[in-house]
Amino acid sequence: MSVQKSVNIVGLGLIGGSIAARLTQVGFRVQGIDPLASRQDEALEFGYISAVGLDADALITFVSVPVSQLVTEVEEALRATKGIVTDVGSVKAPVVQAIADSRFVGGHPMAGSELEGIQGADAELFEGATWILTPTDSTDDKVFSEVASIVQLMGANILAVTAEHHDRLIAVVSHVPHLAAATLMSVADARSEEHASVLRMAAGGFRDMTRIASSKPGIWLDICRENRVAILETLDDFIAELGQLRAIIDGTKTGELESFLSKARKARSHLPARVRSLEDVEEVRIPIPDRPGAAAEIFTLAAALNVNLASFEVVHSAEGERGVAIVLVDQSQVELLRGGLIGRGFKPGR
Repeated sequence: MSVQKSVNIVGLGLIGGSIAARLTQVGFRVQGIDPLASRQDEALEFGYISAVGLDADALITFVSVPVSQLVTEVEEALRATKGIVTDVGSVKAPVVQAIADSRFVGGHPMAGSELEGIQGADAELFEGATWILTPTDSTDDKVFSEVASIVQLMGANILAVTAEHHDRLIAVVSHVPHLAAATLMSVADARSEEHASVLRMAAGGFRDMTRIASSKPGIWLDICRENRVAILETLDDFIAELGQLRAIIDGTKTGELESFLSKARKARSHLPARVRSLEDVEEVRIPIPDRPGAAAEIFTLAAALNVNLASFEVVHSAEGERGVAIVLVDQSQVELLRGGLIGRGFKPGR
């Protein structure tokens, strides 16, 4: 009789609660803790966790706390447990640089909700979302592959990048857009003092663009402090682009304005949709080279080629430590992935 695998969750808010809900749903035994006793009680009541506390023998511990607390909580989880530890913070460099333990892999699920706390938890929250992992040269390949497998059980698609690259990217696609939305909302609010009808007449586009400004400000204080450099660089680029746009409009340069807007429209059309589910898949077996970070490199390459890995597993032979990664890929993309792997020094089988 197989033993039920155990998972720990540190922090039972929206993300931690959603992880707990999904992993309980797929058969894990989940335990969790939160500074708020009421959240622990609700997680038990909703059936998201089976017990309050941490299991020292858990396969993996997810740390879901504000980014300013990540280093402390990850270190504590590594001391308190024997298994893998990962986090879900939206700023990666500080925690990844501070934690050298080979059992740790930094992570960030690109998912959220207008709802908050454990009451907003949703077992389907990560379905089709991108989950970024940030392994380092010291990350154990077995650890990375286990984290990747569990993340995929939650329906997410994995992208592997360095922590520093993550923070630069996330400043562009998440952090500065939030600050821009908050700024636009501030402008509209100031104008509403002059014209009471301004906010009432707000159309759908305005509401869509400023929706993210409705999230609680507390987490953004931490994010802006922890990812300050990347956010400032992106704000400088954004301000420069706004300055260019202002000059075009001020000069009534209709041709340049049309070009500016057309370029933005074209770029917007290239944004990828959520990855579709795969039906006709083929198994590709990839011997993992004897070099650090080789398992993570498979995901990095797949992301660069826009190839969706529907499943990922590493098996190890009884004779040695080297493993074989087994991935499921859409049949139409198999040769693309194989060619990329061969170019990187891998030797995928047929």
